[in-house]
Amino acid sequence: MRLHRLDITAFGPFGRAQSVDFDALSAAGLFLLHGPTGAGKTSVLDAVCYALYGSVPGARQGGQGTHLRSDHAEPGTRTEVRLELTVAGRRLEITRQPPWERPKKRGTGTTLDKAQTWLREYDAVRGTWKDLSRSHQEIGEEITQLLGMSREQFCQVVLLPQGDFARFLRADAEARGKLLGRLFDTQRFADVEKRLAERRRATEARVREGDTALLADAHRMQQAAGDAMELPGLAPGDPGLAVAVLAAAAVARSTARERLTVAHCGLTAAESAHTRAQEELAEARELARLQHRFAEAQDRAARLAERAGEYEETRARMERGRKAETVAPALELREEAENAHRRAALAEADARRALPEDQADSGALGLAAAARRAAEELGSLASARRAEHRLAELLAERAGLDREERADEDTAREADAWLDGWEAARAALQARIDAAQEAASRAESLAARRDPARRRLDAARRRDRLTSEVAAAERQALDSGQRAQKLRGDWLELKEQRLTGIAAELAAHLTDGAPCAVCGATEHPAPARKDAGHVDREAEQHAFDAHQEAEREHVEHERRSTELQAALDAVTAEAGDTPADRIAAEVTELEREFEQARRDASALHAAHEELRRAETERERRLQARQQSAVRAAARLTRRDTLDREQVNLHSELTRARGAAESVAARAAQLERLAAVLTEAADAVRTAEEAAVRLKDADARLADAAYRAGFDTPGAAAGAMLDPATHRALQHRLDERQSEESAVRAVLAEPETVAASKRAPADLVAAGERAAGAERRLREAASARDEAARRTTELDRLSARAEDGARRLAPLREEYDRVARLAALAAGTSADNERRMRLESYVLAARLEQVAAAATARLRLMSAGRYTLVHSDDRSGRGRSGLGLHVVDAWTGRERDTATLSGGETFFASLALALGLADVVTDEAGGVRLDTLFVDEGFGSLDDQTLDEVLDVLDSLRERDRSVGIVSHVGDLRRRIHAQLEVVKDRTGSSLRRRGV
Repeated sequence: MRLHRLDITAFGPFGRAQSVDFDALSAAGLFLLHGPTGAGKTSVLDAVCYALYGSVPGARQGGQGTHLRSDHAEPGTRTEVRLELTVAGRRLEITRQPPWERPKKRGTGTTLDKAQTWLREYDAVRGTWKDLSRSHQEIGEEITQLLGMSREQFCQVVLLPQGDFARFLRADAEARGKLLGRLFDTQRFADVEKRLAERRRATEARVREGDTALLADAHRMQQAAGDAMELPGLAPGDPGLAVAVLAAAAVARSTARERLTVAHCGLTAAESAHTRAQEELAEARELARLQHRFAEAQDRAARLAERAGEYEETRARMERGRKAETVAPALELREEAENAHRRAALAEADARRALPEDQADSGALGLAAAARRAAEELGSLASARRAEHRLAELLAERAGLDREERADEDTAREADAWLDGWEAARAALQARIDAAQEAASRAESLAARRDPARRRLDAARRRDRLTSEVAAAERQALDSGQRAQKLRGDWLELKEQRLTGIAAELAAHLTDGAPCAVCGATEHPAPARKDAGHVDREAEQHAFDAHQEAEREHVEHERRSTELQAALDAVTAEAGDTPADRIAAEVTELEREFEQARRDASALHAAHEELRRAETERERRLQARQQSAVRAAARLTRRDTLDREQVNLHSELTRARGAAESVAARAAQLERLAAVLTEAADAVRTAEEAAVRLKDADARLADAAYRAGFDTPGAAAGAMLDPATHRALQHRLDERQSEESAVRAVLAEPETVAASKRAPADLVAAGERAAGAERRLREAASARDEAARRTTELDRLSARAEDGARRLAPLREEYDRVARLAALAAGTSADNERRMRLESYVLAARLEQVAAAATARLRLMSAGRYTLVHSDDRSGRGRSGLGLHVVDAWTGRERDTATLSGGETFFASLALALGLADVVTDEAGGVRLDTLFVDEGFGSLDDQTLDEVLDVLDSLRERDRSVGIVSHVGDLRRRIHAQLEVVKDRTGSSLRRRGV
């Protein structure tokens, strides 16, 4: 990697644009970057690092890059760093702009512009630059890949910080491990350690989980086995737990099977005893049943003998009832005849009361003849009734024609009156339509003028308001500008006073034996003292803050004044110079005219609709007048026809109705007379027939009673039984016969008779024996079931435990293997003799390479006296393998690097830095570093040692390599001609080349 050119704008202490031509400086091979303390030497190196990686080393990076901006820069100048370099044979140009908080172009306040990055590559064939990317992420990945180094590695390899390596020499193993871990990226080895530890914990947790499940099954087996199983005294994770659990389960299963066999035998014996007891109980119950049956039959026979008289009485009554049933048809026939005769006599009396006086005593034949004569007269009136109905229809039709004639006359008169005023009404409606159309056109014209007039009125009112606001804002901006100018002068004066007495401020932090931050010397014979009126950093910062606040306030006031003036110009251009009151009066008049025109135009649609309805009404009335004339001609013809028919019908009806009011009244009289005569004839005939049937029924009843053995028909009727009584008596007889048969059958049973002769059965004793046998059977069955359940449960749990143990075996093997690897990588295993962690082992190898590379240059700088060696010894509780010792060839002894003097520490740290650069370069893929920087530390060397160190640095120029020394030591300015000086003043630092 070779740097060609660096351009800096508003970066760090550099308020203006600065350029560094590294090609010119590198021509001499060795160049010096010097300047007073605080001028910005390190900022040049920060700019190189920021251009490459987008950030600066250490704590100087903050606020996402916003703190990189120079306080001396003009407000409108943006911070920018541009670096041109060659890496991996490609010439690139990187431009970076950090985030920038700038004033808003419009409005008040500030806005934050995002960071921007450009990457270009020089095309040697075409002689032009080619854009590659503007993505921060893509450019960062491209530069890191080309350099092969991270930002931390670049700062240690290219920007050699001697102070860091001096601390590295004196640091303990833990601090060295952190630095080497950042440089060589050994995080992957630490991740391996962490991953192994995590896998060990994970597999251990899984093993413990499996052992816990196995122990849970063992507890379940112990509960199932009762006292036949003892649990092993092992915890989850202990070796041999699975074997112990399976062995205990096997013993428990064997014991359970023995107990199951014993329970089977006990159950068989209990079943036999229970069967015998049940048989004995059944025999006793049967004997008791038969004995009770015989005794009950004897009691029933005695009760039957006691009720023998009652049975005979019931049987005789049933016999008389059966004889009376033969007379029942005659009785029913006589009763029906009597009822029919009574009804017929009542109907005859009612019918005779409705007859005319001349027919009241006539017989059935006379009444029937009179009814026939009335019916014949009624039939002759049918034609007259039709004529009467036709006459009613004719009169109704004639009345309808009269009503229709009057309606047509009214319609014709109304139509003539309406049509006489049609032309005048039509002209009035058309005039209303024309007026509404004219108002609509006028409203459209006024509407187009309303919005411009309103906007002009608003602009005039804003113009009057902004005129006073602009005057006030201009006065405020003038006052704040004068105050900001005064505060800036006060701050610059205080800053000049502080820079004048800066030596005393730096001397206040000096301690004996500690190197000076400026020259590096450890002795301080005459430190500067603070005089009266000394200005410290706090006073300067307070004045600066007051100046900055006043500047921001002044900028804000000017911005507000400019914005208000621009707004005033805009509204004045729109409103003109016309007063707002006059414009408001014009707008009010325009609004009034518009509203009036809009109200007039709203009647247009209603006028159109009213004209359309009037035209429709005219057509309807013309048509109605024409139709009424046609109907009048038809009615005249119909009236003549109806008049002739009416005369004929009147003559026919006069003949037919006689003395009655109408033919219908005469027909109704004849219908009523025929109905009364017919009903009376039927009632007389029915009464005569009923009297004959009653006499015949009396004779038949007397004959039937005699034949059935009864003296009179009344005695036969008294012996009759109703169905309910008959059923009740027959049920009593049937029950008596059934009971006698059942008693005889029981008393004749051989087994019942034999049982009655035996001793009474003892059911209590037999029941107690059966209950005892059943209880013993249940206990034996429960014992057998419990033993079978325990055996089944133990078999199931044992199978599950064996399956769990088989699945757990490979997991335990994996845990043992991972645990051994994790302990070995963590340095806690007995196999790791030096107790070194994996990351420490890798860092120790890297440190051994760095020590070997550093020794080659340390021997040259120390005239062959010192050699750096790596040590694997462990210091206290620190890391093992990260020790660093120096071998003194003059004494032949090996000692710790912390014992080196200030000058020895400098060239030892320089040799270590150069050796580390070589190793990191090889680690990064052998990228050639053609530009190096060595930062500070030369003030602690004597002249001879300084010459030797410069010779070593000068040797780095081989193969066109350049080395930049960053120092403020005056002797180096005489020895190195190519120089880049950093000059500081009140307006910011600047860069100046010398000797090239």
